[in-house]
Amino acid sequence: MLRRIAISLMVAASAYAAQADARQRHQINPIPFSHSPCSVLDNRPCTPYYCSPLQHGPCIPEIDYPYGENLQVTIQSVPAKDDAPKYQRPDHDLDSIGDLFAELRSCWSPPAADVAQQGMQMSVRFSFKKSGEMIGPPRLTFATSGVPAATRDTYLKAINESLNACIPLKFTNGLAGALAGRPIAIRYVDNRELGKAAAKP
Repeated sequence: MLRRIAISLMVAASAYAAQADARQRHQINPIPFSHSPCSVLDNRPCTPYYCSPLQHGPCIPEIDYPYGENLQVTIQSVPAKDDAPKYQRPDHDLDSIGDLFAELRSCWSPPAADVAQQGMQMSVRFSFKKSGEMIGPPRLTFATSGVPAATRDTYLKAINESLNACIPLKFTNGLAGALAGRPIAIRYVDNRELGKAAAKP
């Protein structure tokens, strides 16, 4: 009798150990975009690019673009000379984040100098559809404190008009699938020397 109990306990212990080992092997890699290789013979956790019918455990497809949850770009009214290439509109369908940011930078048209304010900063947030259109209007998230409401309205209008003039954007299929629904934050900085510009005849 004792022998049967001992054998039963040993079988139960080995089954529990096997289940624990399986759970450990099938954990999802907590480090996003680690690009761990995946295989049905691989005992290590991984986040696969695609799902295989032979793969055991959870399967979460991974996109090819290592983006964060929030894409952020700063756009200056007068870019530095070294940054000038980043403000040139791509001559092809947008295929990378660099292309997207260049397109957004090239779209910016700041308010006229007589209604603008030097050093003004404003941030908006929005998302794109796969078609290259925006999901709703841009949402204001930041504006320089202490400026008149009319100035904020002027800059927000300029932002909306600049984006609407470029949209819909033309994404490649890969970029469209990766960007769709992801929040994009743009910080506009009016770094023009407006005082000097107004003083010129």
